[in-house]
Amino acid sequence: MSSDTLAKLPTTPEIPEPADAPRIVPRRRYGQWAAAAVVLLLLGFAIDSIARNKAFQWDVVGDHFTSDSVLRGLWLTLWLTAVVMVLGFALGTLIAAFRLSANPVLRAVGRGYVWLFRSIPILVQLLLWFNIGALYPEVLGVRTVDLLGPVAVAVIGLTLHEAAYAAEVVRGGILSVDHGQIEAAQALGLSRWRRGYRIILPQAMRSIVPPAGNMLIGTLKGTSIVSVIAVNDLLFSTQLIYHRTYQVIPLLMVATLWYAVVTSVLGIGQYYVEKYYARGTEHTR
Repeated sequence: MSSDTLAKLPTTPEIPEPADAPRIVPRRRYGQWAAAAVVLLLLGFAIDSIARNKAFQWDVVGDHFTSDSVLRGLWLTLWLTAVVMVLGFALGTLIAAFRLSANPVLRAVGRGYVWLFRSIPILVQLLLWFNIGALYPEVLGVRTVDLLGPVAVAVIGLTLHEAAYAAEVVRGGILSVDHGQIEAAQALGLSRWRRGYRIILPQAMRSIVPPAGNMLIGTLKGTSIVSVIAVNDLLFSTQLIYHRTYQVIPLLMVATLWYAVVTSVLGIGQYYVEKYYARGTEHTR
């Protein structure tokens, strides 16, 4: 087509904007900014008050923060948390399998276990296990007092308690998997083990990881309760020091800061684990 022909073709006229066209202005959220300013102001006052309050004795906190006794207590707390979580989820997975079983006896056993150990407070459970020698003085010819020390009692009590909650976490994760996925795997001829490992578990982990991470952090903090049965954990280690020096507040701050540090690290790890298992979903953060 020649240039003269192109010049004769009608062109779309430009529509001029009206002189009085309204200008789009983003909504001003004065209330949110005012609330944020108030919160920051109160937070600043709180931090300033804590930093200037001599009763906290921050020099004492610094002296004991990395002391040998405190670090030994911290190590026992971390060890106890890891052992309880591993054993608790191993037993909890078995209980979850009972609850999902087609056998009514196994379902009843699983349901009864969860009901029992969720009904009894953890402190009561620990005290019962600590005084188990009053019910069974000897087991297989060995004195119960010699067989179950404070650390063993803490592991048993916390594990049985956590397993009841872990069972519900695992059961909920398995039930969250669409049944069509399981039927498709059966149609492909996959064995039950491969269906569980390759199909069900990866999808269930998206629902299991968040509450499991919260349980891990809760277990870490919950181990402080074993100080009532004289287990030399982080809290008990600081208690031994302030019973001798009468510096209660600074030693409690040592324990508080260590719990805050460890829970923060676990929270960061939980975020990345959740992100890994959330791959391919729309809500990946």
